[in-house]
Amino acid sequence: MTEDFDKSLNRAAEVASAKATDVFIDAITQMTINDAVSIWQGDEDAATQYLKRTTTTRLKSEFEPIVTKAIEEVHVTKYWDDVSKYYNQIPFVTPVNPELEDYVTEKTIDGLFLLVAKEEQKIREDPAARVSDILVRVFGYTPQP
Repeated sequence: MTEDFDKSLNRAAEVASAKATDVFIDAITQMTINDAVSIWQGDEDAATQYLKRTTTTRLKSEFEPIVTKAIEEVHVTKYWDDVSKYYNQIPFVTPVNPELEDYVTEKTIDGLFLLVAKEEQKIREDPAARVSDILVRVFGYTPQP
């Protein structure tokens, strides 16, 4: 039962995540010079934190209808009630959100920012990973001919 639920949950998250690109592009194109300097001089995850701060609200509003539709399509609800009920009864665990749409949206956004953080780490460690004009401006690398 949990394998079926996990598979269904992942499908719903994949469908919702496709919307993130437009949201991230908007946030990056609205970035100020001060934002770029703060990212460049900031902590190892400064770009991730910038995106998290500037996109989470919009991501939630963009993802929720997609998540709701995806949940209906993959029949996740038939698993969630039982799984969350039993899980939340286990002693010493942090209870999961019983509201399925909220739970999937939160986990999708968490996973998305985990991937963003990994990409940021690669970009900071390897100048060749800085492939776009925006990344070049933010991280200060200009490829040599």
